[in-house]
Amino acid sequence: MKHTCFDIRMKVKDILGALEEFAPLALQDGYDNAGLQIGLAEDAEATGALLCLDVTEDVVDEAVLRGCNLIISHHPLLFHPLKNITGKDYVGRTIMKAIKNGVAIYASHTNLDSVYGGVNFKMAEKMGLVNPEFLSIKKDCTCSGAATNAGEGLIADLPNPLPQRDFMENVKEIFRLKSLRVNESEKKTIKKVALCGGAGAFLIPKAIEKGADAFITGEIGYHHFFGHENDLLLLEIGHYESEQFTMELLYDIIRKVNATLPVCEVKKKTNPINYL
Repeated sequence: MKHTCFDIRMKVKDILGALEEFAPLALQDGYDNAGLQIGLAEDAEATGALLCLDVTEDVVDEAVLRGCNLIISHHPLLFHPLKNITGKDYVGRTIMKAIKNGVAIYASHTNLDSVYGGVNFKMAEKMGLVNPEFLSIKKDCTCSGAATNAGEGLIADLPNPLPQRDFMENVKEIFRLKSLRVNESEKKTIKKVALCGGAGAFLIPKAIEKGADAFITGEIGYHHFFGHENDLLLLEIGHYESEQFTMELLYDIIRKVNATLPVCEVKKKTNPINYL
């Protein structure tokens, strides 16, 4: 996906309004910190929006270089409480650089994970899965006084069953993986697939309960691979890799309300994990 910023302007509040209409902040988990983190006034004009998974100093530099004064990320830059901003770590340096250059930073995180049509649904779309539904429904979700369809993870069907090996090769190709961590599994044919972007190991029991043949997530962890040989195929694809299509999702949300707003996908690699 290639997008370039042009000098066509839109109010910051209109961009954020579109994002929050799709994924209301009320849907975020209690530990999260989604929303406008470093900000221009709502009435300020946006010269362009740069989309990324993580905000780093290099991302701010790219935003400035490309004429974008708004960064929209999936993961919040400001996640843990700060006692000082001294420039001794990348978070502090990134904050200072953004403020110095007049760049606003906004995060759409667990609210975008939880909403119908969000991160997990984009993963399923890329895989060609059909009949998607939440793996686990979030209870008592309301936005503006109305009940909202929200949940965790997703379960769906392959249009046609695949042998285990073919399924794993497809996952590697779709998510552009150099490696794939899997368990030993007796599930030789895969039809029903559960998934969760990011760190979704907590949903393994729910995937088993729902009858999934395979469960895909970004992070599983060593001990979670034990004991599921007869239950389902576990695939750990990497946190960044599982959420890489989120930038396409953000782009589509904005484009539906404005066809001319400059929207750019970050070029700088932000995945902190390298493979040799």
